Amino acid sequence: MFFKTIHIKRIYVVSIFVFLLSVSLYILFYSTFPVTSDAKTTYIKWVDFSPTYTVLDRTSKLDIESHTKDLDVKLNWVELISYLACKYGNDFKQFRQKDLDDVVQKLRNGEKIENLTSNFKNYSYYFESYDSVLNGFIGDYKIQNKENPEIFEDKYGIKAFLPIAKNYSYTHYRDFGSSRSYGFKRKHLGNDLLGNVGTPIIAVESGVIEAIGWNQYGGWRIGIRSFDKKRYYYYAHLRKNHPYAEDIYEGRIVTAGDVIGYLGMTGYSSKENTNNINTPHLHFGIQLIFDEVQKDGVNQIWIDVYNIVEFLNKNKSEVFMQNQNTKDYERKYELIDPNINE
Repeated sequence: MFFKTIHIKRIYVVSIFVFLLSVSLYILFYSTFPVTSDAKTTYIKWVDFSPTYTVLDRTSKLDIESHTKDLDVKLNWVELISYLACKYGNDFKQFRQKDLDDVVQKLRNGEKIENLTSNFKNYSYYFESYDSVLNGFIGDYKIQNKENPEIFEDKYGIKAFLPIAKNYSYTHYRDFGSSRSYGFKRKHLGNDLLGNVGTPIIAVESGVIEAIGWNQYGGWRIGIRSFDKKRYYYYAHLRKNHPYAEDIYEGRIVTAGDVIGYLGMTGYSSKENTNNINTPHLHFGIQLIFDEVQKDGVNQIWIDVYNIVEFLNKNKSEVFMQNQNTKDYERKYELIDPNINE
C-alpha cells in the first residue's frame, strides 16, 4: 500500500509538471513568436524592421518603373523585400544585387511569387509585417502642376514624405533602442531628427489625427493613424507656445505632405509648455498595430525608422508662409490621395 501511494504521487507530480511545462511553452510561443491566423486571439507581436536603405531604394525603383512604364509584369516592392527577408533570415547585410536580379527575372518570365516562396515558411509573416510598415508609401496619387495650379497630374510613385519640410536642414543618427532615464529607465523608441526651432514638420502619410496635446515625456506632440489602422505616427517635442500648424485638432484628416507642426524642444516635464529638452529636435516614431490591444497596452511594436527617414529624404514637401501674422506655413503643392476618398 505504501509503495502504491508513492507510485500514484509520482504520477500525479509528473502529470502536473507536464501540464505546467505545456502551459509555459504555449505562453512563450504565443507571446514572443510572430503568429498570424484568422483567429482574433492571435496576431503579430514582434517586428524587426531591418531592410537597409539600399534594399528599400532598389526595390522601390523596380516597383515604380514597372508601373510607370506599364510593363507586362508589375512588381511589388513589399513582395521583393519579403522574399529577400526569407532568403537572408531578415539579415539584410547579406544583400546581394544578384539575388534581387534573379527573383525579378523569374517574375518577369512569368513565375508567381507564391511559387517562388512556397518553401519559405516565414514568407507570409514577413509580407504581413513589412506591408504593415510600407503599405502607404508607394501608390497612385494626383499632384498639383507647378506651372498650372489648376491641373492635377496622375502619378504613381512615392507618396509618403520626409517629416522635415523641403529646404530645411536636419541631422540624425542611429538612436533606436538607446537608453533613456527621464521618469524611468527605458529604451528610445524612435529616431531623433535634430534641427532648428520652428522648422515645419510634415505628415509622412495621410491619416487621422488621434492624439494631440501635452505629454510629460514628448512635450507637445501629435499622433496620426493611417487609414488602414496599421501605422501610428508619433511626432514629439514640438515648439513651445506655438507647436501646431493652423486648424490642427484631434479627429482631423491630414494628407501626406501637410504641415502639422513645428520643431521644438518641449517635454521632460509634468508642467505644460516647458522646454526641458537640451537639443531642438523632432522625435519621430512609428508604432505597428495588428490588434487594438497593442495601441496603448501590452505587446506594443515600435520599429527602427532610421532607414525609412533615409529613404523618405528623396521626397520632401515644399512649404511657404501662408499667414504673416501667425507665421504659419502650408504646403506649396497640393496632393490628392485616393485613400482619402475611399
